[in-house]
Amino acid sequence: MLYMNQKFLEEVGLTATESKIYLSLLEKGACRAGEITRHTGIHRRSVYDAIERLIEKGLISYIKTNNRNYFEAVNPERLLELLKEREDNIKQILPELHMLRKFSTEKKEVLFFRGKPAIKTVFNDQIKEGKEVLLFGDAANVNEIVKYFFPFFDKQRAEKNIKVRLLFDESARSEEYLKKVPLTEIRFVNKGNKEPVSINIYGPKVSIIIWDENPKAIMITEPALAECLRSYFEFMWKLAKK
Repeated sequence: MLYMNQKFLEEVGLTATESKIYLSLLEKGACRAGEITRHTGIHRRSVYDAIERLIEKGLISYIKTNNRNYFEAVNPERLLELLKEREDNIKQILPELHMLRKFSTEKKEVLFFRGKPAIKTVFNDQIKEGKEVLLFGDAANVNEIVKYFFPFFDKQRAEKNIKVRLLFDESARSEEYLKKVPLTEIRFVNKGNKEPVSINIYGPKVSIIIWDENPKAIMITEPALAECLRSYFEFMWKLAKK
């Protein structure tokens, strides 16, 4: 559980050392730096450096008793405030970033992604595009590969009323998790083979995803290709069974 919490804190923006120290103080309460070192195994000098950063972020406070500093973790709600501050900072520079992109002379039409965090970019792009998503391929249990992401993705999709049609092999009919995906219609075909690959078509884009422990994706922005695959999908959709 502590390892999982540490990973979450690192995604919020804390370093591994800062995360360990913050979790240690949440668990133990007010401690001196030496106690933190013993509990976490982090070198004393690194503990002091991380504490300074955590104080600046408003995640640690301290009191002085008998001329000794005791450090204490603040309410974890502060983490939400940190996320909001980061979001506000990004919003401030977004106009400049959009301007840089506009002035870019090279418009990339094929993008390659590797790794779980990068794969999330592909699905966030579907939210941004806001069009119906057509998907065919293998019903890989993506929640096991990219944990905790798809409930958040489906919530965003539902808020924007983005519908999904899934075309899977008959062998996926027994997958219970598919019945819980919102705004989704599913049909099945006997394609005879199962490979952990899915093709997503939305707007003028096509994303091809290989679902393994280190997932990979290719995102292609090409209206003609998207329209061609969309026509093929519609042809197979009429033949498929509910």
